Amino acid sequence: MARSAHALSRTSRIVLSVYAAALYVFLYGPIVMIGVLSFNASRIIGFPFRGFTGEWYLKVLESRQFLSALLNSIGVGLVAAVIATALALTLALAFRRDFPLKGVVFNLVLMPIVMPGIVGGIVLLMFFGYLNLGFSLWTSVVVAHVNWVLPFAFLTLYPRIHGFDVALEEAAMDLGATRFEVLRYVMFPIIRPSIVATALFSFSLSFDEFIRTLFVTGSQRTVPVMFWTLVMDELVPELPAMAVLIILISATVAMVGAVAASRTRQAPQTTAG
Repeated sequence: MARSAHALSRTSRIVLSVYAAALYVFLYGPIVMIGVLSFNASRIIGFPFRGFTGEWYLKVLESRQFLSALLNSIGVGLVAAVIATALALTLALAFRRDFPLKGVVFNLVLMPIVMPGIVGGIVLLMFFGYLNLGFSLWTSVVVAHVNWVLPFAFLTLYPRIHGFDVALEEAAMDLGATRFEVLRYVMFPIIRPSIVATALFSFSLSFDEFIRTLFVTGSQRTVPVMFWTLVMDELVPELPAMAVLIILISATVAMVGAVAASRTRQAPQTTAG
């Protein structure tokens, strides 16, 4: 009986190990392959590997088209992150109290998440087209990015705000603090890591946004749109290197956001101490 249980346990470990290995290969195999191809000396994207070179990274970093698109993506991402985080914070604070149609408003805030990207892009295209507002980075693209990022920013901040200890606010007001002073000097220092994490997460989502941007962009390009046009027009050999740089930027922002989020989880313990 013990032998059969031991054999079953060993078989389960083998199966789980194979499953985990297959899962990691499926998730990260394409990224590793892109990384390898980015150093391939061949002028044709793909294998066989014809030698190691860093030429493609130099070409990307010297490309005015890429640097311009990168600056556009960073600028739009920062603006969208600030607006979305500010709106998410005010919404999260408002949802601490009851008001008419609260459930309806909550679902409306989250609607862009369940709406297909192509549908959202067409709706925004029609909206700006009918109003004759024109298409540019700082009008239509920023609005599209805020529309996409806001629900995620709200879902990130809402649990933190909703779970905030009301006793801290009441104690501050008993000592004579106004509601604004309570928000500034009591609540904000505690939730600040969560706000930073939300802003970084929002920036990462905006930086990578493609579908809605494609519908409402003007003559200027963000990195995802520029990358798509290069893929459609010509498979230049520096595309894998460009993809690696985009992944590194997104991963770096995500890791910084994860560190900020971990500080958020530790904040209640620190406050209690």
